[in-house]
Amino acid sequence: MAGIYIHIPFCKQACHYCNFHFSTSLRYRTELMAALVKEIELQKNYCDGEIIDTIYFGGGTPSLCTTEELQSILEAIQNNFNVASNTEITCEVNPDDITETTLISWKTIGINRLSIGIQSFFDDDLQWMNRAHSSQQATESLNLATNYFDNISADLIYGTPLLTNEKWEENVNRMMELNIPHLSCYALTVEPKTPLQKMILENKKENVDPEKQATQFLLLMKWLEKAGFEHYEISNFAKPGYRSRHNTSYWQQKKYLGVGPAAHSFNGKERQWNISNNTIYIDSINNGQLSFQKEVLTEVQKLNEYIMTSLRTIEGLNFEKLDTKNKMELLKRSKKYIETGKLIMQNNHFVLTANGKLFADGIAADLFFTEKS
Repeated sequence: MAGIYIHIPFCKQACHYCNFHFSTSLRYRTELMAALVKEIELQKNYCDGEIIDTIYFGGGTPSLCTTEELQSILEAIQNNFNVASNTEITCEVNPDDITETTLISWKTIGINRLSIGIQSFFDDDLQWMNRAHSSQQATESLNLATNYFDNISADLIYGTPLLTNEKWEENVNRMMELNIPHLSCYALTVEPKTPLQKMILENKKENVDPEKQATQFLLLMKWLEKAGFEHYEISNFAKPGYRSRHNTSYWQQKKYLGVGPAAHSFNGKERQWNISNNTIYIDSINNGQLSFQKEVLTEVQKLNEYIMTSLRTIEGLNFEKLDTKNKMELLKRSKKYIETGKLIMQNNHFVLTANGKLFADGIAADLFFTEKS
């Protein structure tokens, strides 16, 4: 099974923390949407004929697209790939784009899962992030969406300077009251070259507090476990049966094709990423060419990627996937994390504890192998 990701690089306005590739100008939108369809045709052999069981519209803001634009992409995928009958088709949407009309149209063309960028139910937080919607729209959009979709994910951000623990609990409780079955919760990260970083450096905004972020993450894990959610990946929580199949395929290192400017692809041996420039992307595709860079992964790189992705999941790192030499080396390196209660061996898998999840990326990086290992 394989997946297809479609990057829609347009937004109404720029969130201060975002470092994804996007444009707030819709000048070349028509040309770019046509180029996406052409790239799908050019890339029809990328997944080696594997069945496509997940399709994901991400961005940017896919909900800015018309129903006809989204449908043309889905039809191109159907015409060029072997698509499963029960394919999970996710669309990222913003609360201010959700109406009864858009919900009906999305469902009509086959979208069966929504990922809604709520981030917070408080106006001061939303304004601090420069989000386009209000707290009222956040609540109203979820209420409306649940009338038409069962499979809904919502995003929340924690660790922002204005977010107290009390407000954080209110955000999480509101999701429980609305019966949202999947939550993606992210600690605010100050990414390089973003407006947020610039404002922090100029003392126009307060920097994030790592201790506060850690506290709010631990609280989140406690609250959602009590509410019956499965913490199946560091940033993702789901009621039984509502895991994101598409994102899970990334963590399981399955093949996927990324379509659109800046989109990444993986075929099991190589990673490639499209150029992060809308006009160059459009011109290349119109000339029948793919403009991308690629990297052929070594066996050590594949192993390190497995360590990184598997440790982020509830299943953990399967010890039996390693050869004898690597098992011995990993046992030696992991000893300090086991002794400090950050890592446990469970059913022949290395699994991070709640405390260990606070240091997931650092632990994984410390367990990486080098080409000479």
